[in-house]
Amino acid sequence: MTGKAAPAPSRARTPDVPILSQPAHAHGTPPEHPHTGRMVSILLIEDDPLLRRGLHLALGRHGHQVRTADTGEEGLRELRTAAPDLVVVDVMLPGIDGIEVCRRVRSAGEVPVIMLTARGDDLDIVAGLEAGADDYVVKPARPTVLDARIRAVLRRGSGPPDGVRVHGDLRVDTAALTVTRCGVPVPLTATELRLLLTISRAPGRVWSRQQLLEDVWEHDYLGDSRLVDNCVQRLRAKVEADPAAPRYVQTVRGFGYRFGPL
Repeated sequence: MTGKAAPAPSRARTPDVPILSQPAHAHGTPPEHPHTGRMVSILLIEDDPLLRRGLHLALGRHGHQVRTADTGEEGLRELRTAAPDLVVVDVMLPGIDGIEVCRRVRSAGEVPVIMLTARGDDLDIVAGLEAGADDYVVKPARPTVLDARIRAVLRRGSGPPDGVRVHGDLRVDTAALTVTRCGVPVPLTATELRLLLTISRAPGRVWSRQQLLEDVWEHDYLGDSRLVDNCVQRLRAKVEADPAAPRYVQTVRGFGYRFGPL
């Protein structure tokens, strides 16, 4: 008489928060950070376990080191201990929401932030951009799109090494990627720096919002002009003596922006 096979031992579930992923890169050589030359480290803050796990695995396959957190509080702790190159955070989180996380990340330094937002939720998008987010991706987030946005955001801090540009009391060193005003260093995020490098390379030229989306954000489609307008506001707050009467980042009504002084 044939006996029943013994049941296979059950496997304990592997926790996915926090977790560090370094799987083999699915597309050849793993991507490197444009400034440090090492693998890019991502902090993903997402409370949906399925989405968190899926993005964690997908970004790992694209060659990124990924840490995850399921709450804003845990994400902020990971930010302090792991020092990631970039933060991806969902707007809707239990406890501290993604908007507040973005605001605290921005107040603590220049780590780039990409927001995950619900489809068509303009209020979330506007709030995230005003809190200092560098970009946003609408859920459901396709890993290839998110990976492309991550790479684009990290490239924004790199500019051509063509020397120093002096405009009034503003000094832009495109080799060292530093900006000073009246001799005082001006801390800029990667997106703010890329925007300043772009418009200051041709003083007086008028840049449409779509041109800036393509050059700075690398969005090669009809993008969201609010990305540009919110970044301009943040840049003015840092480089202008009077942001309400800008000398350098000037608005050309009906067209876009240009760099002065003219």
